[in-house]
Amino acid sequence: MNPFKEKTTSYNDWEVLKDLQWHCTKCELKSGQAKTWQVWRQNGIQLGKDEKDNFYKIQFCKNCDMNTVHRKLKSLEILDETKVRTGIPVSLARKIKIVYRNEEALFLREFPSKELEIDHKFPQIRWENDEAENSVSMSVEEIKSKFILLTRNNNLLKSRQCERCVKTGIRGNFPGIYFWYDGNEKWQGKSSTDENGCIGCFWYDPYKWRDEINKIIGKS
Repeated sequence: MNPFKEKTTSYNDWEVLKDLQWHCTKCELKSGQAKTWQVWRQNGIQLGKDEKDNFYKIQFCKNCDMNTVHRKLKSLEILDETKVRTGIPVSLARKIKIVYRNEEALFLREFPSKELEIDHKFPQIRWENDEAENSVSMSVEEIKSKFILLTRNNNLLKSRQCERCVKTGIRGNFPGIYFWYDGNEKWQGKSSTDENGCIGCFWYDPYKWRDEINKIIGKS
């Protein structure tokens, strides 16, 4: 049974994928963003993997006449025990927003709390294991080392940047500014799940990125 509401994008994609075959995200599926597939996994939906343990496969599509990203379902069974726990209870979510004073990380603007999403600095697309539940007792330093606040649109933008990085090995940049305070544009983690490979990238830590630029221009 399709777990999604009729006439939604996810409902359509489930109908396409329920044959358990690989399908092109460019011409067959409507969900093109990595964030969508992360949500599927969080809800216990089992996605197929390629030979490199990625939850997608790049292969030739006859309709597109090019190599494209393909997705598939591993099974139609939805397993509660496979659900990824984002581990952010309501009390902690409230604390995180207070710590950041409802400031959005990309443009340093204050937003109403309901318009902000809590995002992990280290993108879920690179997680090797599910995250254990976080506690409201986390210190301010622990919160700032792990989370940032983003609007929905900017959260999706970050997801696209991180997905592209996983596919190409080229890290994202703040539009038009090619600066990484540690390393360069090339992903240099020891593995695809090595968080150290993210350090230096704007999308990983916009605050640290700005601080390092300000040191260079003498504004810090």
